[in-house]
Amino acid sequence: MRSLKNLKNQSFPSISEQAWTEKAEQSLKGKSVESLQTITYEEIILKPLYTRQDECQVPEYPGGSDFRRGIYPLGYLKNDWKVAQRLSCQTVEDLQAKLQQSFKKGQSAISFNVSKNLLGGDQTLGKVLADSYTQYPFSINAKEYQSTFLTELEAIVEHEDVSEKICGYVGSDPVAIFAEEGVISEAFLNDWVNNISNSAVKFPNLRTILIDTSAYHNGGSSAAQELGIAIAEGIFYLEHLQDAGMDLDTIFSKMIFQFSIGSNFFMEIAKLRAARVLWSRVSSVYGANEENSRMNIAVETSTNTKTLHDPYVNLLRAGNEAFAAVVGGIQYLHVSPFDDLTRVTSFSDRIARNTQLLLKEEAHLQKVIDPAGGSWYVEHLTNELAEKAWAFFQRIDAHGGILEVLKSKWLQQEIAAVYEKKIHDIQTRRKSIVGSNVYANLDEMVPYKNPPAKNSYFANGENSLINIEAIPNRRLAEPFEELRKKSVDLEGKVGSKPSVGMICLGGLKQHKARLDFMKGFLAAGGLKALVSNSIITVENARQFVLEHPAKHYCLCGTNDQYEIIGHDILKILKTEFPERIFYLAGLPEKEKQDLWLEEGIKQFIHVKSNCYETLLSIIRDLEVSKVEETKA
Repeated sequence: MRSLKNLKNQSFPSISEQAWTEKAEQSLKGKSVESLQTITYEEIILKPLYTRQDECQVPEYPGGSDFRRGIYPLGYLKNDWKVAQRLSCQTVEDLQAKLQQSFKKGQSAISFNVSKNLLGGDQTLGKVLADSYTQYPFSINAKEYQSTFLTELEAIVEHEDVSEKICGYVGSDPVAIFAEEGVISEAFLNDWVNNISNSAVKFPNLRTILIDTSAYHNGGSSAAQELGIAIAEGIFYLEHLQDAGMDLDTIFSKMIFQFSIGSNFFMEIAKLRAARVLWSRVSSVYGANEENSRMNIAVETSTNTKTLHDPYVNLLRAGNEAFAAVVGGIQYLHVSPFDDLTRVTSFSDRIARNTQLLLKEEAHLQKVIDPAGGSWYVEHLTNELAEKAWAFFQRIDAHGGILEVLKSKWLQQEIAAVYEKKIHDIQTRRKSIVGSNVYANLDEMVPYKNPPAKNSYFANGENSLINIEAIPNRRLAEPFEELRKKSVDLEGKVGSKPSVGMICLGGLKQHKARLDFMKGFLAAGGLKALVSNSIITVENARQFVLEHPAKHYCLCGTNDQYEIIGHDILKILKTEFPERIFYLAGLPEKEKQDLWLEEGIKQFIHVKSNCYETLLSIIRDLEVSKVEETKA
């Protein structure tokens, strides 16, 4: 008993930040702790350690003040987030069956992709919904079909006194549609205003004003830009609908925000928390009551982060994103199936839905109120992100508002600048995408498909259309996926996988490290490493090139091996095979680089190389060679 009491009274010694810094700098071998800092795409500096000195003044309880800790005092305990898996079906019968089956397996909201096939005709929507519309809330981004959807919904309930039971959201965001489509339609916006006004009377508990930032997210924006755009859109709708005669409290009560959740776990948590902080600031300025200051949030896992190759890794990505969303605080969640980019199956649908159920029932996140609250790091990040986002909103406002920055291309250029930074980090492999730019599986068979032609809703529209630059829907893995497709096309023409010869100098221990690096480097572009035996003499290298003809070769070995035999091998090979292109694995010392280049090395391939540009150059050489061979 005495030892147990002693154990209970023991505690870890208090360590000062200065002591930690000194210890950290010892392990960094001369570098300062500041070298561990990270600058995000939001231009926020992340420190390696957050302490009590970074403590922020935050509300003590959830459900009030700036709502950063959530819009309900008891979090998910009384107001659980809705499992809103968005179903995709071509026929009414298929959708009806899938929807009813999903409800039995954990779905808790009516959610599906709205299309022409599912609307119109003889009570089409009524057949789909049966009696579920009074039992479950809606979670529908109806886009350009909102008016038709609400008209059909009104027809279903006109003989029943159930309009007050219809809840959730059937929303549409005209500005986001304009940004995606590349046009601005005043007529569409005016029709939308009338639609919102009419539905406010018919469906008092249904939200219809959607602020959807997914288009900007998938275009490559930063979290700060997403939030700034969300606030700008929200204020635009507040002003526009007030001018149309709608009551301010009614407008607030009809609003819901939709975000895509990316892979930066803590940044995405902070994004949702900062969104509520910012909207509470706006609500306060407009004089909204506390109930209407609560920001309702629907989220979906990001399309931007998903990959065509190695799709099972998308399970981990979606799980991480869903986890961040739930911790950040949400009302509706859609988790994308891991094979969403090819062909969704019943298996992937079930796994996506079960991801939410695992977070609810096994991780018990529905029983924890704001688990991120009080974290020095998360609270500090929330505040910094909120300030960056507010500053971006002010820049939008200074340029004339959300429609004006789209017309002038200012917003498109701002988003493109961030996207270029992201894509550069992917191409240089500073940021890893497993299965794409690292750990690529050359044996994987991928069903490459041309994207379906997109029919614009406004293609045959009115004369008042204003053309703008559309914000493209992009994924970060696409550049490497394009390389892989080029390699597959080459394989189909040549009959074998496009290859690069590896001239391995010395024994296995002397070339293995750089050989393994080169194999992974080439695989990212669908290129196979054609590996030699241990090259000890110049004649060994010459025989390898003769027996394994290729357009490109790479010397692999240690720096010592390069000096001992590398130069001699290169001179002989360039003399005998002048049309062949040679690379060197690794980066020689600066004073030795010019000599290698003079002797015929095209490029040094190392950890700081632009992987994408290098592979693209190799593949283009192979494509040109094939064309010349065909002409000959």
